[in-house]
Amino acid sequence: MRKLIRGAAALATAAAAVIALGGTVEAKPADAWAGCPDGAVCIYPQNQNPAVKPSQIYYSYGAHNLSNQFGNHWVLNNQTGGATANLCTGSNGGGCGNPIAAHTGVYADLGPINSIRLNP
Repeated sequence: MRKLIRGAAALATAAAAVIALGGTVEAKPADAWAGCPDGAVCIYPQNQNPAVKPSQIYYSYGAHNLSNQFGNHWVLNNQTGGATANLCTGSNGGGCGNPIAAHTGVYADLGPINSIRLNP
């Protein structure tokens, strides 16, 4: 019986040591740039300069139509892997301007812009 109790105590001590040494692993938050999450393209409120908190966040590739966006806005491309984004004068990603490189931002008048396109 003593051997059984000693064995159980040794097992409990070893388990406690493993838990103490291993601890818990917490998820590391994504790298946000001016409040724009890693992997996203963000549009900030009109005349918010510097960019602090985005009003619109886009994650999926393709065109996204904009509405009621006038005046100057920061648009930050915080996508990964070299993905680009375009501001487009047409709906559904038509008439796009120069690409915005990953980890780059532009301060642009969104009055003539009707859509934003995220490219892989």
